[in-house]
Amino acid sequence: MRTLKAELASAHVTTVRVLASDTVSIETGALVVGFHASPDGPQVAAGADDFDTTLGATLATALGAVGFTGKPEEIAKIPSLGAVPAPLVLAVGLGDRPEDGYDLESLRRAAGAAARALAGTASAVFALPASTAEQAEAVALGALLGAYDFSRYRTGERKDPVADVSVLSRAEGADAAVERASTVADAVALVRDLVNMPPSDLWPAKFADIAEDVATKAGLSVEVLDETALKEGGYGGITGVGQGSVNPPRLVRLAHTHPDASRTVAFVGKGITFDSGGLSLKPANSMDWMKSDMGGAGAVLGALITIARLGLPINAVGYLCLAENMPSGTAMRPSDVLHTFSGKTVEVLNTDAEGRLVLVDGIARAGQDNPELIVDVATLTGAQIVALGWRTSGVMTNDDALRDEVVEVAVGQGEAAWGMPLPAELRKGLDSPVADIANLNPDRWGGMLAAGIFLREFVPDGVRWAHIDMAGPAFNKAEPYGYTPKGGTGAITRTLVALAERYALRAAD
Repeated sequence: MRTLKAELASAHVTTVRVLASDTVSIETGALVVGFHASPDGPQVAAGADDFDTTLGATLATALGAVGFTGKPEEIAKIPSLGAVPAPLVLAVGLGDRPEDGYDLESLRRAAGAAARALAGTASAVFALPASTAEQAEAVALGALLGAYDFSRYRTGERKDPVADVSVLSRAEGADAAVERASTVADAVALVRDLVNMPPSDLWPAKFADIAEDVATKAGLSVEVLDETALKEGGYGGITGVGQGSVNPPRLVRLAHTHPDASRTVAFVGKGITFDSGGLSLKPANSMDWMKSDMGGAGAVLGALITIARLGLPINAVGYLCLAENMPSGTAMRPSDVLHTFSGKTVEVLNTDAEGRLVLVDGIARAGQDNPELIVDVATLTGAQIVALGWRTSGVMTNDDALRDEVVEVAVGQGEAAWGMPLPAELRKGLDSPVADIANLNPDRWGGMLAAGIFLREFVPDGVRWAHIDMAGPAFNKAEPYGYTPKGGTGAITRTLVALAERYALRAAD
């Protein structure tokens, strides 16, 4: 993966390439081979099917002897004992042998699990199923994402991630597909780095500086509004949330334009670099991971960089709504009324419902770009985690067909999502006696949906809009799995890129 910014990137960078060699003659530190589960024990999967029958059977017998079954993402390491040039064979489970072709996400996860297990190995060849360009891309992307390691703040001894990854494939278009995987993985690594950074090193102005640097290098145009410009421009949501911090807010606008583009899409990301809850202070055990509350803005930044690097024939704009939500003598108070960029007023009932306040300014501003689609991405509500768990994002829209489309695209990228309704009866709970709308429904039920209903009030007329609540998926508090590390995940970055690709293809048709 290419380094996007020296101060962010891990000291160890993984590179990827395609090899069109035979499995048994490759010289490398480790050979990764997929195995299927079967009643007769593990069986060699496609990708290493040039093993002769005796060698494959010998490996399968050895693996079965150590209890390896071939279930999905199961890992076993065995010495090759000279059977192949690589001194180590790493077996990764692929589950039952598929009847209708390999699922791309299963390949990504298997490659990611293998890459994580290869820490301390200098190089590896992945002989997993890659008979098509799409499969080669899935293996490469999984391996690169699995090799991610955020080591900037560690001083003790550690095992470096695998540095050199090769994907064994003879598929037409494999080189271009693997290069695309490298570009996407690069951006996801940046998002993960940003999410993992402590708030002492990532405040709104610093985030804006990083975004301007990496976006400019990618060929995007960049506009940054500081606290003075935000106040003069009427961005009352962002300034209201940020006024309690010594680190003032920012709004960053990124733009990719293409001479052949006929469509415009806009992405808006919540970028709360730390969320204490403000005067409606969070309990301590809910605050320690709130450095991740800028994950939506990170995803938008990563997506725009990728769109530019891929040269997609579409116009895309991204808004990073950046603020730090802190309690102080200047902080916004419950019962304050904010004048937002849209002209609508909002009564603040709870200062910990702040993400929606910065988003509405970004959504309204995005309307000036005349997009046919606005997608906002946010670590917005704890209610999302209660409803859907830590790995599945909630998708809400003002158009049922769009909701289904966003879910389909996200799931296709391996980013679990579920379509949610916006029930009309919940709108009344947002009524305010003093302003156009309140920022919170005092009734706790349906909190994720009420937040979506609030945001919908600020969507420009006639624009299709989707809201993705990824409060859980943006930050993995549990153990790593597949290609997903502990900590920042880079969630929804790939979904936004895939949406832009889909709309670009429609324009071409």
